Formats: sequence, C-alpha cells, structure tokens
Amino acid sequence: MTSTSPAVSRARLMLNKVPEVTVYFWVIKILCTTVGESFADYVNETLGFGLTNTTLVFSAALVAVLVAQFRLSRYVPGVYWLAVVLISVVGTLLTDNLTDARGVPLWISSTVFAVLLAGVFGIWYARERTLSIHTIVTTPRESFYWLTVLVTFALGTAVGDWTLDLTGWSAGTSILLPLGLILAVLAAWRLGAGPVLSFWLAYILTRPLGANIGDFLSSPRSDGGLGLGTLGTSVLFLATILAVVVYLTITDKDRTEAHHVLSTPEPATETRS
Repeated sequence: MTSTSPAVSRARLMLNKVPEVTVYFWVIKILCTTVGESFADYVNETLGFGLTNTTLVFSAALVAVLVAQFRLSRYVPGVYWLAVVLISVVGTLLTDNLTDARGVPLWISSTVFAVLLAGVFGIWYARERTLSIHTIVTTPRESFYWLTVLVTFALGTAVGDWTLDLTGWSAGTSILLPLGLILAVLAAWRLGAGPVLSFWLAYILTRPLGANIGDFLSSPRSDGGLGLGTLGTSVLFLATILAVVVYLTITDKDRTEAHHVLSTPEPATETRS
C-alpha cells in the first residue's frame, strides 16, 4: 500500500477578494466614477478645500480603507466598494493636480498614465502569470489589482478630459463616445475576444463614461446639463451605491465562493508496506 501525505506550511485559506463581474459590478463601477468626478469637484471648488488639501484628505481616507481591505480574507461589499469610491476620487485628483496645479498638458498625462499602466500590467503578469480578477487570492495580487485600479482612474480622467478639449462636445454628447466604445468591447468579447483584455478595456472606459455622466447631471442647463450641481449629483449617486451595496451584502449575489488554499508545499513523503 502506498500513501502520500504532503506537509503544508504557512497555509492560508482565502476567498477571492474581488466581486463576481455581474451587471451589479458595472453599475456600481460607473456610479463610483461619477462620484469621483462630482464629489472631488464639490469638495475642492464648492467647499473651497483647495486641490492640495482635498488630495491629502482623500488620500489619507483611501489608505485607511485599503488597510481594512487588505486585512480581510474575503470580499466584503461595503469595504471593497468604499475603497473604489475613494480611489476614484484620488485618481481624479491625481490628474487634476498635474493639469491644474502643474500645468501638464492632458496629452502628456494620458501618455504617462498609459505607459505606467502598461508597466504595472507587465510586472503583474511576469510575477503571477495572470491578470485575471478571478484569482485575487494573495496579497501581491491584491496589491497589483488596487494599483491598476488607481492608474485606470487617473488614465480615464486624463483621456476623457483630453477628448473633451479636442472635440468641444457638450456634456450630453460626450457620453456617447465612451458608451459606444464600451459597446464595441462588449461585442468583441461576445465574438471571442479574450475576457481579461475585454474586462480591463471596459474598466478603463467606464471612467470617462461615469465622469461625463456626472458632468451632464451637474452642469447648468445653459451648458446642456441637467443642473443638479456637484452636491446633488454626489448625493444621488452615493445613495444609489449604498442601496446596491446593502442589497449585495444581504443577497451575496456577487460573491465568488471558490476557495483557494495558498501554501508552500514541502516534498511529498511516501511510506511503503
């Protein structure tokens, strides 16, 4: 009789730290990007915090929430989506600081963030051999994930603002371009395009889509918007995010249930009789 008993050291049982990609995921993601644009503008301009102070406050809040997120061993909707809301604000502020405070042209910001994103993806893949969000089950992978999310928000802000500068479109019309590109990515995925590439392309494009929706809702009617203001838009979308997150917390509809055992195995030992 032969029996094998591998010894496992430093084992850690975790669940995937990212929600299942469902319609709820994309709805909340777009809502978060809108809040990132409108709430950052409200605190910075309407409340008069200033760009630097607003950046410091939200960056500190983001660090605190990410510490809580990394301490968890599974996906918790409230903590995860609060981190996304804050990272959307901080990503917006990164581009705003470069553009408004430093005078960096948007085409340069877009190029820099695109190169940075490519670098993050390259290092992530070289280390982990996957960019799939279905396997965020280690601290390094989660670190790469959140860094990628931050850069996508900054890149989406820069590219979105640059597009508006080039086209001069109104707030309502500006929604059509990112929406059309997202639908094109969806069609490509349906026709067989890689799911990982399709996901990240759509993820980047939801940033300008959400920001343009925020501009449309908050802009005065004289500028082609709905005139809700940055505060009204922020409150509306934050309330919607909260309602959906509470629903997901109760129902677990977006939770990935597959367990992953992370371990460093030692060579198997065999006993023969």
